Amino acid sequence: MDDTIVSIATALGVGAISIIRVSGKDSISIVNKIFKGCNLENVPSHTIHYGHIINNSEIIDEVLVSIMKSPKTYTVEDVVEINCHGGIATTNKVLELLIQNGCRIAEPGEFTKRAFLNGRIDLVEAEAVSDLINSETELERKVAINGINGNLSNLIKELREKIIKIISNIEVNIDYPEYLDIYEVTIDDIKNNVPIIKEELKKIIDDYENTHILYQGINVAIVGRPNVGKSSLLNKLLDNEKAIVTNIPGTTRDIVEGTIIIDGIKINLIDTAGIRETEDIVEKIGVNKSIEAMNNANLILMVLNNNEELTEEDKELIKKCSKPTIFIINKNDLETKLNIEDFFDNIDKNNIISINTVDNKEIDKVKNKIKELFHFDKILNSDFTYITNLRQINEIKKSYNLLLELEKELDDNNELDMLEIDLKEIWNTLGLIIGESYEEELLDNLFKNFCVGK
Repeated sequence: MDDTIVSIATALGVGAISIIRVSGKDSISIVNKIFKGCNLENVPSHTIHYGHIINNSEIIDEVLVSIMKSPKTYTVEDVVEINCHGGIATTNKVLELLIQNGCRIAEPGEFTKRAFLNGRIDLVEAEAVSDLINSETELERKVAINGINGNLSNLIKELREKIIKIISNIEVNIDYPEYLDIYEVTIDDIKNNVPIIKEELKKIIDDYENTHILYQGINVAIVGRPNVGKSSLLNKLLDNEKAIVTNIPGTTRDIVEGTIIIDGIKINLIDTAGIRETEDIVEKIGVNKSIEAMNNANLILMVLNNNEELTEEDKELIKKCSKPTIFIINKNDLETKLNIEDFFDNIDKNNIISINTVDNKEIDKVKNKIKELFHFDKILNSDFTYITNLRQINEIKKSYNLLLELEKELDDNNELDMLEIDLKEIWNTLGLIIGESYEEELLDNLFKNFCVGK
């Protein structure tokens, strides 16, 4: 933390502008060594200055330099940002000069790590920065912004404050056991606050369970026997001829994948090899992969051919559909030969749709059914305030379970000192979420997934 770090903050390549970020106690003096213009050590904070980056007497680039002095910066240290012309050679040369004059290349996420260690942000906000950078949809962006704004952090801090007040009262009881009225107040305090804390944590858990697909997307396996139109369906959904389509059964022999966005939610499509009995070694491998994709999917699109009678292979494949399934009767523009009435007695008729892949409007039926099945209307109207990532939700679930144990101990009339131990564990666990307590290994794992310039 005593050294000065530097990194290229923009994507390296050809472009109009490239930004190099420097942070640390010597950042201004180091940049001043290679800057020809004004004396950067004498300028006010949060100002921008025109000049040139020089190497001895050689001009390297024409630049604008932003000076931001501690503590009102992202890292709470002195920060300098050099706006130079985009281009690999120029950017690398400026970076090289900064290193020669005393900077060290920043580790991945080190700027944000310093912001956390210097108390500017907590762990929830730090992780939200990474989520914002990696967000691919508008909904992911909204969730990340809520994290950066500290909505979850503030709630966790409020809950910890309630707990620490109860712990303080317990300490008074232990120090002054003769005051029975204080004892009664403390027990009532615990009984009154535990349900409130539990309810808040349960809301976070429920929101996460309902909407975690915002991050992961919905994995959709398109399955069926050969030549029923799976690849044509994939191509239409992607609006791209990604999969090879022929009238020869067994054309698709491996997994073909693609992603679409429906109302801001990622749909990860997996076109599988036609599932049938085969002696072809390569095709058999594809069939096994298809069955594996079915088992790992959140949703199965089971494709059947309207122009052919239901086969035994179809029936066996339908029995393998253990996940939520939309049954797609494809090729409804051709003569109907498929009779499904008897076989579909135990299947929700609402999940059967008839389409063809010739008319583009027909594909909307598939998209609308996916939206209906996964309750997109509910997700889109959810409160994104407290949706969290996997690390955070695991600690919240642990805290919730500890509260359930605490309620049992209250019912069993356990001693206050035993209740205090459980309350302290809950308080510490909630602290792990926002980084009030942490292990160095946790920080290393968290920040190593950041881009270098952040």
